[in-house]
Amino acid sequence: MPATDVYEPTPLQPGTLRVIPIGGLGEIGRNMTAYEYEGKILIVDCGVLFPEEHQPGVDLILPDFAPIRDRLDDIVAVVLTHGHEDHIGAVPYLLRLRDDIPLVGSNLTLALVEAKLKEHRIKPYTHIVHEGQIEKLGPFETEFVAVNHSIPDALAVAIRTPAGLVLHTGDFKMDQLPLDERITDLRAFARLGEEGVDLFLPDSTNADVPGFTPLERDIGPVLENVIAKAKRRVIVASFSSHVHRVQQVLDAASRNGRQVALIGRSMIRNMGIAAELGYLRVPDDVLIDAKKAMKLPDEKVVFMSTGSQGEPMAVLARMANLDHQIEVGEGDTVILASSLIPGNENAVYRVINGLTKLGAKVVHKGNAKVHVSGHAAAGELLYCYNILQPRNVLPVHGEARHLTASAALAVETGVPELNTFIGENGIVLDLKDGLANVVGQLDLGYVYVDGSTVGEITDADLKDRRILAEEGFISIFVAIDKQTGRVIVGPEIQSRGFAEDEAVFDDVKPKIVAALSEAAQNGTRDQHGFAQVVRRTVGRWVNTQHRRRPMIVPVVIEA
Repeated sequence: MPATDVYEPTPLQPGTLRVIPIGGLGEIGRNMTAYEYEGKILIVDCGVLFPEEHQPGVDLILPDFAPIRDRLDDIVAVVLTHGHEDHIGAVPYLLRLRDDIPLVGSNLTLALVEAKLKEHRIKPYTHIVHEGQIEKLGPFETEFVAVNHSIPDALAVAIRTPAGLVLHTGDFKMDQLPLDERITDLRAFARLGEEGVDLFLPDSTNADVPGFTPLERDIGPVLENVIAKAKRRVIVASFSSHVHRVQQVLDAASRNGRQVALIGRSMIRNMGIAAELGYLRVPDDVLIDAKKAMKLPDEKVVFMSTGSQGEPMAVLARMANLDHQIEVGEGDTVILASSLIPGNENAVYRVINGLTKLGAKVVHKGNAKVHVSGHAAAGELLYCYNILQPRNVLPVHGEARHLTASAALAVETGVPELNTFIGENGIVLDLKDGLANVVGQLDLGYVYVDGSTVGEITDADLKDRRILAEEGFISIFVAIDKQTGRVIVGPEIQSRGFAEDEAVFDDVKPKIVAALSEAAQNGTRDQHGFAQVVRRTVGRWVNTQHRRRPMIVPVVIEA
């Protein structure tokens, strides 16, 4: 049952658990869900979304903290399911509002968060938990369950209150032969199912993909084969937190007599943490400094970098633009060891094309098995639904098609359609005595991080930026007699990104003069009114004569 109309939620009744997904619905990123019971709030995950091409200049997109901004003192903890940016990246911005909110998560997850917070000069209060552990967080009893994902130490969380039992999976899949031998704990899922799961919030990213996600260990031999056949340098791009993929690259390089240099600040930081904690096993004499790697023979080196999603400022994109110290050339092999996040396709293919033009052989998921997803496909989700037999389902972590597919799987396994909720960010769901109901829909938007500013850039600002990029800019200066509208100086017209020859505006200048005179005769006397006349006159001319809609900035001075 989709929720689209914005309306205020009804008052929270005693003994009722309120669930508000703040981010992660209708998108791949910004995962954040707030649970409220008896005046206290538990938050699960606090991640970022990375900008797309239609959001120029934006660095990150945060969840809208509006539902909790005025209730920060009521937050008992933030539970972090795993260490990916779309689940932990917004933590520093939440802790700027209240820096002593306890952070709860696994050893690796909290180590990655603490390193991130150190850059923001925030020293957090953290509490490490392990699978099988039960913690009391305010009125919430939380139990942590091991799940398998593309980063070690991921956890699902079961949340118990007198209102019912909720299972929030975080990101997971059911790889039965994982590299770290840590499988999703289906025995714990079954036990929770026997207890009675009143609300299930499953990772839905691959709900529309039939069957089962391939094994992670199948990637190792493919990477080793590609590296063995490479004649010159090898550059592997992946997420900076993908410990399993980096492990496979280190092993493949070692077996082929190559050394590996990590490139990119986040890659170096995260893999250093993973190695220190024992999640990354580094073969002897394989890891070297980038400067030393530059001096090695081409056939003896592998560079492991960030930028697999085509991010403009990431290492791989800079290589493709010849804006990096590592210059990709003829005979080099570039491996994109990740899947495409929806919305990044154009950026990724632009990087692939750029690298190909430089003479590199580009290996990616489309032409070789160099990546498998970290998310459960439809077959795995069916197993979960059948094991848990939840009373109510709220699919999370996915775009609309993913959430709809996940809800359809739930219905196929016997969950009543009325008990499946396909929501948008800000949906308000109340749970009591096994019954879940939508009681409100909050109006939540994007919060943009642009340089050092947070939340100051609006959608209107981004529209202006797109207009500047796509249509150009025209400024008109004119000085007038405000009584008669007679032009004393100008019109002087300058443009950027519209026309090289300023003579193109000769036709519109008489129109501006005539329009200002007519406006004065009709009673216009203020600068703003005259400026609007100039804007409308130029706008009509540009649209009629050139079929363009540039940004028009009139400057009118009264003499």
